[in-house]
Amino acid sequence: MKRILCILSLLLIITACDDGNLTVDPIDFSAGAILKCSIKDVLYKVQGSEMMFIEIPSSYFANDETVEGAPLEVHLSSTIKVTYRRYASDTSELNICPTAPDATPNLVEQWQATEGIIQITATAIKTTNLAENSTRITGYIYNITFKNITFIKPDGPQTQETVQFGNYTTTVNPLAFGFNHEVDKSTCTTKVFDFSGGEVFTLDVADYDALFAPEPTTTPRTRLISADNKLSYRLYSNTITDAYFCAAITPTTPTLTQQWDAIDGIEATSGIIEVSTVHIGGDYIHTIRLKKVTLKRGNSEFSLGDDYLFGTLITH
Repeated sequence: MKRILCILSLLLIITACDDGNLTVDPIDFSAGAILKCSIKDVLYKVQGSEMMFIEIPSSYFANDETVEGAPLEVHLSSTIKVTYRRYASDTSELNICPTAPDATPNLVEQWQATEGIIQITATAIKTTNLAENSTRITGYIYNITFKNITFIKPDGPQTQETVQFGNYTTTVNPLAFGFNHEVDKSTCTTKVFDFSGGEVFTLDVADYDALFAPEPTTTPRTRLISADNKLSYRLYSNTITDAYFCAAITPTTPTLTQQWDAIDGIEATSGIIEVSTVHIGGDYIHTIRLKKVTLKRGNSEFSLGDDYLFGTLITH
């Protein structure tokens, strides 16, 4: 009898403890693309009558890759929010995006996240020119995952270790590279420039006089891109000229919007500057080619290809 009473008591204790457990309602918004409201910094997904959205500044999607294995981590706060909603019938962006969102269909249930981390992994989208073996960046994919996120539901809090929100895709205009390949030496430095509107391609070598010597070549002169031999692409908000770089104080306009610097070269492998010189009349024509050069900004990079014509420089 005592044994039976002990078993019954134990069952009562277990039952009493179990009554306090909350039901976990799994959230799965992994299918489909994440969309962005056009007039506010809100990313959202709609699945029939369900919606999940993030209020997050667009600065967290800065058109750059994240380091592999090291996603960007953004903690929820009073300004960065994750919300789940269920409506009485199918919902749409009209219930979240307009300044005055639609009141129909009726909102049935809302969960507000109070704790958690938004993990963002960014990867560049690239197009490849197979003939040149070159690449250009046309956009970025941001994979978004919620880690250790706690929602306050009508029946209490719910914490999930991982919730996949999915992919948010942006597009960028590929760099124009609208150069005519007729380059000039700067009037104030030994840099060699090619200008095209707001674009400028700059080659800055330590031994300019040797690389562009007034002597015909039988084999090209070569240099590796390095701290002494730098190649840089810059994009400005307006037309750029040599005067900008020669000014004693850097002008406030036009403004620099992008800068991509070449990665250091490897002997006989990549990052090679090649100059061939011919003598025509009283001029020396130096043809500058770039072999297997990669340009990088932040964590993003793209290739100019196996053989890119930087341009021709004429000296006397």
